[in-house]
Amino acid sequence: MKIKFSFSYLFIALSILFFGLQNIAEYLFGYDLLLFYGAKINQLILQGEFWRFLTPAFLHGSIIHLSFNMYAIYSIGPSLERKYGGTSFILLYVISAIFGNVVSFLISPHASLGASTAIFGLIAAQGVYIYKNRYLLGSAAKPLLTNVLFMIAVNLFLGLSSGIDNWGHLGGLVGGFLYAWFAGPSFGISKNLFGENVIIRENKRIFLAATLILIAASSLVGLGFFTKLAL
Repeated sequence: MKIKFSFSYLFIALSILFFGLQNIAEYLFGYDLLLFYGAKINQLILQGEFWRFLTPAFLHGSIIHLSFNMYAIYSIGPSLERKYGGTSFILLYVISAIFGNVVSFLISPHASLGASTAIFGLIAAQGVYIYKNRYLLGSAAKPLLTNVLFMIAVNLFLGLSSGIDNWGHLGGLVGGFLYAWFAGPSFGISKNLFGENVIIRENKRIFLAATLILIAASSLVGLGFFTKLAL
């Protein structure tokens, strides 16, 4: 039986791999080498280490932190990936992670790491998918959308606890929402040659949408440099 490749599981595997490397590095060198070179640390971003807008999404601070985030990706990722397709799903994940860390860089002075920036983007994308296809989903749309909004509210409330980067969560939510709104899959109804109603998938310019959102993120980074270096 042919097994279809899943980027959701790839992101999970990479996060587990990097967590293992974090612990190996700490054992060998006495400190977390990957965290030092990959976490969102504002002072180092200001020195030009821009990869820190993405790499935190693959690093975690504890086994509990990793487990919660990997379960979230496992729960929502595969079904969303089937709707989006591989390439668009990767763009959604990466843009959500970057946008989350950009907003965190702008507002939060604290170092942070974790896949939750990307996960909040996935949750936002799920909500957008349900809303934009609510007529096709029928009576199931309202409870599904309510469940997504409840999930967002609960997780943001839990994020008020100390040590949790809620600004990164909000940024991921915004990034995922923007990409999903302009590039996420949506369906319409058309008539075929026999006059029958058929469901059609509307084509989206995913790379154009991704580029414009990343330009917006870059503008926010520029704003962050201006405000922080001016202090």
